[in-house]
Amino acid sequence: MSDNTDSLRDLSARIRYHTLMMVHRAKSSHIGTCYSMTELLAVLYGRVLRVDPQNPDWPERDRFILSKGHGAAALYAVLAERDFFPLDWLETFYQNGSRLAGHATHHNVPGIEVSTGSLGHGLSIAAGMALAAKRDGRTHRIVALLSDGECDEGSIWEPILFAPQHKLDNLIAIVDYNKIQSLGSVKEVMDLEPFGDKWRAFGWAVREIDGHDVDEIESTLSTIPFEEGRPSCVIAHTIKGKGVSFMENKLLWHYRTPQGEEFAEAQAELEGHK
Repeated sequence: MSDNTDSLRDLSARIRYHTLMMVHRAKSSHIGTCYSMTELLAVLYGRVLRVDPQNPDWPERDRFILSKGHGAAALYAVLAERDFFPLDWLETFYQNGSRLAGHATHHNVPGIEVSTGSLGHGLSIAAGMALAAKRDGRTHRIVALLSDGECDEGSIWEPILFAPQHKLDNLIAIVDYNKIQSLGSVKEVMDLEPFGDKWRAFGWAVREIDGHDVDEIESTLSTIPFEEGRPSCVIAHTIKGKGVSFMENKLLWHYRTPQGEEFAEAQAELEGHK
């Protein structure tokens, strides 16, 4: 195992622990969706995205949009770990008067490009940013992280059609394909399969990966764009609630908050990996 792999796994462990504490204190939800994308965030902010925490508005920075804005706790955690803002801000998550709202908000939060949470909008915003960057001759990239359930939305499929038409190879869509959405499995609610073939049919270059394998995530994202002149789609196969044994692949942890014995058990599991 390389030092690089160790450092990304350590970052993932810290993100999970911060997220547990934030959601517990706030008595809030969405820990399952935070944990399915933890390694994706760790690799993006630890290795891939060109960003400067000391200059968050740097014009040449890559733009990241968390389209599944209900997973904000994990995004705030990785931004704090990367020194975009102090770690002690995390203690105020979802509290009255806090900068850190329950869904991703850009107001007075360095590192957040846009406020999100109304599902189906993030990829359209990202496609617009990518088109503007192309027309302005800029070299930064735009990454949008989507949920699988979000892909039920018709508004998602409009930018999927739009981006190849405009040859937006500076645009990367990552789908957190944990196969569980708010009220049931993706297959039961709105079956997306054959998922990769649908993106390919719309003109995207597609890769499917293990969304918890930090080496595979990094090696895949390091080859962006996959094809010149085409937007890139990464379908990341993940596990809802990954990292806490009793949360994994459980619909319950879309909305449930860890309290009491469940919190103590989760804390003990995660402390063993910090």
